[in-house]
Amino acid sequence: MTDYPVLTLETPAEHPFAQFVRILGKGKRGARDLTREEAREAMGMVLDNKVEDTQLGAFLMLLRHKEESAEEMAGFTEALRERLQPPALNVDLDWPTYAGKKRHLPWYLLAAKCLAQNGVRIFMHGGGAHTAGRLYSEQLLDELKIPLCRNWQQVGSALDNGGLAFMPLVDWAPQLQRMIDLRNTLGLRSPIHSLTRILNPLNARCGLQSIFHPGYQAVHRDASGLLGDTAIVVKGDGGEIEINPDTDSHLYGTTGGESWDEEWPQLSAQRHVKPASLDPEHLKAVWRGDVVDSYPQMALISTMALALRGLGQPREIAFETAHKYWDARDRSI
Repeated sequence: MTDYPVLTLETPAEHPFAQFVRILGKGKRGARDLTREEAREAMGMVLDNKVEDTQLGAFLMLLRHKEESAEEMAGFTEALRERLQPPALNVDLDWPTYAGKKRHLPWYLLAAKCLAQNGVRIFMHGGGAHTAGRLYSEQLLDELKIPLCRNWQQVGSALDNGGLAFMPLVDWAPQLQRMIDLRNTLGLRSPIHSLTRILNPLNARCGLQSIFHPGYQAVHRDASGLLGDTAIVVKGDGGEIEINPDTDSHLYGTTGGESWDEEWPQLSAQRHVKPASLDPEHLKAVWRGDVVDSYPQMALISTMALALRGLGQPREIAFETAHKYWDARDRSI
């Protein structure tokens, strides 16, 4: 009689991150939102490179399909803030710019430049040209004389010298940039695109956020409120922080954990015709005052007013201040 070896079966241990994928993906009846603490732990594992690529893709797309909650976004933000080590810099406005423009030129860049000339300290950050057919802030920094910074020391110097600094996401949160770059692999944007708007890494006095898709504005406002931040969320033109003068704007604000709302009526009596092409030279011409163009004038003035509203000025005073700043700008470029 032949003796056969005893076959021993061992069940492999479950990966620690699997629990978070399961919470999100357990079917219509079984799935639920992550709690704030679960979200913080999950994002912490992602940032610490303790997650397999397959898990990361599943996690991001399940979140996208479900639509992220304010508690999840707050937890994700806390995980990143715990791992950042920026210096203590004096910043008035956190200005994320990740969407890119395709219908109109990025007039918000002139708005930020003008505010900075008048003592408002602005930290801008973006994630590169991740979607074809759009014009991104990074592509215009040199032409508009906006400093491109690659580390926090350079950011501090730019803020002290001119009040405006731009730093690519890849230089201060490379893991987030990697996830943004998965857009063309996964076929969809992930919640990381939303997370970058909320982060406010330098703890600016006010975080400006633009969220294009309806319904997400209140979620972002609530997430910032949970974090105790002061923020204003709008549906900006093309997804960037820029007021569209041809439509009404709703401001979703939070100050000290208290939510508030404000309606800004459209500035133009009729809709402007979309330009046939986006020529960056037109930005410079408007800045110098070589041309008079009502759409950019309204867009950048109202965007400046939005920023000043975030810093505590009432709407009417904010618009008066914005006009004064624009008329007195240094037109050299």
